[in-house]
Amino acid sequence: MSAPAAACVLGALALLTVLDGAAYDPAGTPDDWPSPMPHMHYGMLLGDRLETRFADGADAYVWDVQGWYGSGRQRAWMKSEGEREMGSSPESAEVQLLYSQLFAPFWDWQVGVRHDFSPNPELTHAVIGVQGVAPYEFELDSALFVNEYGDVTARIEAEYNLNITQRLVLQPRVELNAAFSDVGEVGLGSGLTASELGLRLRYQLAREFAPYIGVSWERLHGETRDIARRAGERASITAFVAGVRLWF
Repeated sequence: MSAPAAACVLGALALLTVLDGAAYDPAGTPDDWPSPMPHMHYGMLLGDRLETRFADGADAYVWDVQGWYGSGRQRAWMKSEGEREMGSSPESAEVQLLYSQLFAPFWDWQVGVRHDFSPNPELTHAVIGVQGVAPYEFELDSALFVNEYGDVTARIEAEYNLNITQRLVLQPRVELNAAFSDVGEVGLGSGLTASELGLRLRYQLAREFAPYIGVSWERLHGETRDIARRAGERASITAFVAGVRLWF
């Protein structure tokens, strides 16, 4: 890992150490009361999007998986997502290894590393982010990434689960990506680089298993869009999706 990325990780770990002393603790309770969050360890693995996308000449497989193990306050996380067009190598593939610290009800700081296996060249990033549930149960996941050359990028994802019936759930999803400078190694221009809007309707055969269908709109923006067009690549894709959401 480069010096900028390592410095970012060490600084974030120091911040989390300080925050650990001031982690969420309900005010006004007697000191001898037991903690409302017992120090038990447990885990979960969630396949949020395991799907096939059908678009004109651009059919692809997509995965978005995350898992964690730990207590209610501190957890170790693994996240992986990527996309592979049928009959070709993965267009994108990344893995994140993170440590999280609770700082408010339903909200965690996260810090760690991310490695991009595709596109070439492979890049390693330091990661600092926030993940949690906003009012009205909007699920948010945001992060800053600093790669080994000191380039800074950002990503924010938001989802909402609308229960139509006890088993039928409609999930809108939006993702925004941005770069704070040109990242020529992977064809990114500064500013807003890409956005995705999705709408998925799933049927929960069981709480842990739900097939779904939906539609996804992807678009490149600004300099990134111009770079893609000069390379003969698409700047926007509309796709029908079918997949399954599961967790253990």
